[in-house]
Amino acid sequence: MKAAIVGVGLIGGSFALTLKDNGICDEVIGVDNSERNRAKALELGLVDRTASLAEAVAGADLVVLATPVDSIPLLAVKVLNQVDRQVVIDMGSTKQELCEVIAQHPRRGRFVATHPMWGTEYSGPEAAEHDAFRGRTVVFCDRELSDPDAVEFVERVYERIGMPIKYMSAEEQDTHTAYVSHISHITSFALALTVLEKEREEEHIFDLAGGGFESTVRLAKSSPETWVPIFMQNKYNVLDVLREHIHQLQIFRRMLERDDTEGLRTMMQRANRIRKILK
Repeated sequence: MKAAIVGVGLIGGSFALTLKDNGICDEVIGVDNSERNRAKALELGLVDRTASLAEAVAGADLVVLATPVDSIPLLAVKVLNQVDRQVVIDMGSTKQELCEVIAQHPRRGRFVATHPMWGTEYSGPEAAEHDAFRGRTVVFCDRELSDPDAVEFVERVYERIGMPIKYMSAEEQDTHTAYVSHISHITSFALALTVLEKEREEEHIFDLAGGGFESTVRLAKSSPETWVPIFMQNKYNVLDVLREHIHQLQIFRRMLERDDTEGLRTMMQRANRIRKILK
């Protein structure tokens, strides 16, 4: 099998390595607008060769779209215009706009919308990791709109690399992802800005930073080029969860203002229930 990876950064590069490491592909072809990314992907062995989009699609069995989410809908249309037997997937974390844009395309059935639930705060080909996806869930969206053979093909690929599969509508996926991923990033960005603002007054604040702080703000190192499009494409779901998050912060503030130790304890005990979900 031959795969074309469009976008050879963190996600695309890691998926390329995974396909090669698991012997799924005989050849992985890289496509990227950045000449530097193409050269680095070749240097690091993420891909076997690079090519133009048209050349890569024509020579591939599987086409993987791993570019920023705001570019995926029109890119998907462009790729579907060129496919015949090929299967096309995307790896973006938002799906509603994408699925709406391609809904009426005559080759819609060759597209399988997927979201592997993995990523790090790093970006670019250098950030690609071996065996990044094993054990992580992948979400298939609106699978009933894809050709059965295309769905089965992609299922086999993900199963072979050890990814449990969940099936959702595009709307459900975007809603749930706002709660489990997107709010984590926006909170991390906001906390980093809060501490950076305070650090202007307190020069030693970072000398005291421990593991808890580092893990909480780790996501603030994520690329704006990746996350601004995600926040904008999932704007209404992110705003909804952000309103609830701010509400919870306001409750904690009021309890602190009132010296309400029992209220704080109750809130924290309720929060501890997350242990049953994240074991």
